Amino acid sequence: MASNLTSADGAFVAATEERAYAKVFWRLIPFLMGCYVVAYLDRVNLGFAKLQMGAELGFSDTVYGFGAGIFFLSYFLFGVPGNLILQRVGPRLWIGFIMISWGLISGLFAFTRTPAMFYALRLLLGVAEAGFYPGIILYLTYWYPAQRYAKVTAFFVSAIPIAGIFGNPLSGWIMDHLHGTVGLHGWQWLFILEAVPALVLGLVVLRYLDNGIRSARWLTEDDKCVLERNIALNESRKQGPHSVASVFADARLWLLCLIYFAIIAGQYGLTFWMPTLVRATGIKGNFHVGCLSAIPYGVAIVTMILLGRSADAHRERRWHLVIPALAAAVGLVIAAIMAENTVVAILFLSLAAAGVLTCTALFWSLPTAFLQGSGAAAGIAGINAFGNLAGFASPVLIGYLKDATHDNRIGMFTLAATLVIGGLAVLKMPAALVNR
Repeated sequence: MASNLTSADGAFVAATEERAYAKVFWRLIPFLMGCYVVAYLDRVNLGFAKLQMGAELGFSDTVYGFGAGIFFLSYFLFGVPGNLILQRVGPRLWIGFIMISWGLISGLFAFTRTPAMFYALRLLLGVAEAGFYPGIILYLTYWYPAQRYAKVTAFFVSAIPIAGIFGNPLSGWIMDHLHGTVGLHGWQWLFILEAVPALVLGLVVLRYLDNGIRSARWLTEDDKCVLERNIALNESRKQGPHSVASVFADARLWLLCLIYFAIIAGQYGLTFWMPTLVRATGIKGNFHVGCLSAIPYGVAIVTMILLGRSADAHRERRWHLVIPALAAAVGLVIAAIMAENTVVAILFLSLAAAGVLTCTALFWSLPTAFLQGSGAAAGIAGINAFGNLAGFASPVLIGYLKDATHDNRIGMFTLAATLVIGGLAVLKMPAALVNR
């Protein structure tokens, strides 16, 4: 059917636009959030498994920290190729393949026996997952222009705290209640059961996900035209590199890598060590640790969505990142200092989680404001890959410092300083370039 937009008045176009974006939101965002919840659970359930597997397998905090971090070395190497493959074969096939692969690998962690096997599986998991997050960030640019991007990425990335809210108590329950069932330890059941959703959703993706606006049969022709018009207009306004080679020659890309490195250092430092920090306040039982660990993530969800809406409404990106980064640094410092007081520690861990996860969500409104074409695919994946090297450095450094000093505080202070540096670096990005 031909589009009526060419002869329609402004009110009709505006109504069509709002209806189309509502359809896109409800079709894609809840489903992608569910996929990312599963991805994040499979990536970080190691934080809970550590409470049992470390002692049972004889792994020190240094071994654990290195294993947690080595994931990000292979993740770094395969991020850019993953997004270029996504552009070639399409999001549906590539994302489905990724999810099935990481589900299989995640389940194999149940059979870990030695540090070498532990490291090898973490490396393989990094290869499998490398294309997922940057692929989804790129995929959302196929549907949303810059002025709508912060809110939808905030909803998508809220999958991280949702994974914490439901995953932490679930992980604790599995480890406490299934320990010893059919001869398997609780941490083994944790890896097996939490791998199943990735396999199921991977198969669903192959039928459910559309490669772009034009292939979406659930949109009318008018819907498609208004969405495609907005994407074309958004691309025409960008002032950034278009090719793969030019994007990596742009100094702004490397500044964004630094900023994202700082954010991810805070995110994964908090994620991998949250159960340990909560237990250090005197809480007994894995389930109770899980329930209390969920509180900071609940605060983070509300904060992320409110600030995502605010960033889009005010077309302001920089201070919406700087202030949460500084707040997260304050939260980490006070939570570490007051580690023996459960109420105060949870309060400031909530501030830290809200700040750092808001930064994780809203950060992507910076590069997507000016990267375009193949440069966007490579640039988004490159920033994500370099930034996620912090996922290696952060747990390794904290594990080493804890073994060396027998004190959690030094590692938390280091993460706080990193967040301050990253937050202030945001102000080096030109406001006129990113405030859209």
